[in-house]
Amino acid sequence: MRILITGANGFVGSHLSTYLSGVGMTCVALDLPNLAPQGRYAERYTWAELNTLDPHTFDGVIHLAGKAHDTRNTSHAESYFRINVGLTRTICDFFFHEQEQRAKKFIFFSSVKACADTVQGALTETVNPDPQTPYGQSKREAEKEVLRCARANVLAYILRPAMIHGPGNKGNLNLLYQIAKLGFPWPLGSFTNQRSFASISNVAAVVEALLTREVAAGIYNVADDAALSTNELIALIAQARGKKPQIWRIPENLVRCGARLGDQLHLPLNSERLKKLTESYVVSNDKLKKALGWTQFPTTAQDGLNITLRSFQS
Repeated sequence: MRILITGANGFVGSHLSTYLSGVGMTCVALDLPNLAPQGRYAERYTWAELNTLDPHTFDGVIHLAGKAHDTRNTSHAESYFRINVGLTRTICDFFFHEQEQRAKKFIFFSSVKACADTVQGALTETVNPDPQTPYGQSKREAEKEVLRCARANVLAYILRPAMIHGPGNKGNLNLLYQIAKLGFPWPLGSFTNQRSFASISNVAAVVEALLTREVAAGIYNVADDAALSTNELIALIAQARGKKPQIWRIPENLVRCGARLGDQLHLPLNSERLKKLTESYVVSNDKLKKALGWTQFPTTAQDGLNITLRSFQS
């Protein structure tokens, strides 16, 4: 199979290209010209070269390109829509603008935040989308672009992953690890929560299955089978470092005051990041497992996190 991957040099794209190449697929990169090449690609192109490609030569498209959620809240709302919606419209119009067959499979990586910013219980695909942030709203509008362009002869999948992690991840997991590496105790032990994560190995296995099997088109959540609390995650970080976890239970009100100060001074701990670190956000993967005929994902949540955390040591 010949697969075009947009946002190819990013964390997810580089992992997917390596994984899919390893199972015999040919991956072609589409990304910005000023990014360092990452991943395993047979060919590389820039967005300016998109129209030089023949869409009939691809069996599938994986659309990853977009603007990630800025936890420092320094990005303008317009930039999310210009990038997330604009790039999605560009790639969809290129492949789907005619009735003839284009890509056989189209996989768009959206986000759970395109559906809901907060969750009561477990998030399922039946929840009516109501994003409250520019990031989530832009991702939801991008989903609508995919649905608008979808054709009967192309299976279009919209994936809403929980926080994806793996070796090379530079997000909040890496931040937590660096804090622990400095020997600082975890100060948010008074917060109790449950969060879903998505191991990159599970994400790659899902993508392979969607590309190689006949699975009904639609919207699917992607998350590991088990949810973990942040305190459990801190314990896993300590275990990966061969240390005992140090967890302080500072009163929640005091921590929230410090986060509001971080909003003003642009410190690493601000209200948005505090919310991401301490809120409960459980994502159900039942619909996806049923569609794939799986009883469980290949990698457990704990094993996937351990692989990621051990990678930070090097």
